[in-house]
Amino acid sequence: MDRAIIRGIGSYVPDRVLTNADLESMVETTHEWIVTRTGIESRHICLDTENTSDLCLEAAKHAVANAGIAVCDLDMIVTATITPDFQFPSTACLIQEKLGCNDIPCFDLGAACSGFIYALDVARNSIASNASIKNVLVIGGEKLSSVVDWEDRSTCVLFGDGAGAAVISRAPGVGETGILDVLIGADGRCAKLLYCPGSDVSSGTERHLKMEGREVFKEAVRRMCAAVEDILLRNHLSIEDIACVVPHQANTRIITAIAERVKIPEEKLFVNLAHTGNTSAASIPIALDEAVREGKIQSGNLVLLVAFGAGMTWGSALVRWT
Repeated sequence: MDRAIIRGIGSYVPDRVLTNADLESMVETTHEWIVTRTGIESRHICLDTENTSDLCLEAAKHAVANAGIAVCDLDMIVTATITPDFQFPSTACLIQEKLGCNDIPCFDLGAACSGFIYALDVARNSIASNASIKNVLVIGGEKLSSVVDWEDRSTCVLFGDGAGAAVISRAPGVGETGILDVLIGADGRCAKLLYCPGSDVSSGTERHLKMEGREVFKEAVRRMCAAVEDILLRNHLSIEDIACVVPHQANTRIITAIAERVKIPEEKLFVNLAHTGNTSAASIPIALDEAVREGKIQSGNLVLLVAFGAGMTWGSALVRWT
């Protein structure tokens, strides 16, 4: 059977940087308070004129160029986002028009911070089941600044804007690289622990995300630990076999708790949270792109991705880097 490989990857964040010092003048907080509780020092925030599709477009261009293909070679676009430009049409359709790759299927996927892993699963299954699909553009992109309550210090310090993208391509069955396995799950009983009223973030209506921080922390640690352990178990692997773990960049306390419970060595963890904040569906592809560019992931390495998000959703993926 043909394999699905990550052929190219790219990311993009807005130029505007919002530091903890900036937040000190906006809400009752301090740099020390934010860093101690989250590990975040700064985050990138869109201008009013920038939308999720703009961020995704730039990330997509980088991914396509990195893959060494042309835009016309794309056969599908899947965009994971909870902050679309419009309620409809999908952000993926807007990206398609901006890229100029008309007539291919495009759609959005809403799984919050787990969205990129969900989209990876859609891409690899599309390649496996449809011979006409050879290259799928998978994007995770968010303009979370559009749904943050900038007067709520417990949440506004956490989130940033950005996008990451990957080209998932068909490769001949011979070889052991590519997306080896994906595990995804959800529990709607916990939906009200993290949610945002309404769905149209372009209307100007005040809609702010709501979060029960302590409960989200507990669920995140529990579900992400299980997602790591389960995917390793069913692939007859241990954490020693993994070269790099790229977790969802929510906050350092969650990442540290997971690392301690499943015994992930610090040197195997890739964390870029300090300068990005939590970018939801964009979190993992942005971090993955940075890890590759910094040489933390090499050809042949086993990479483990793991995420948790509103829904509640979770997912993990095993990738043998090409």
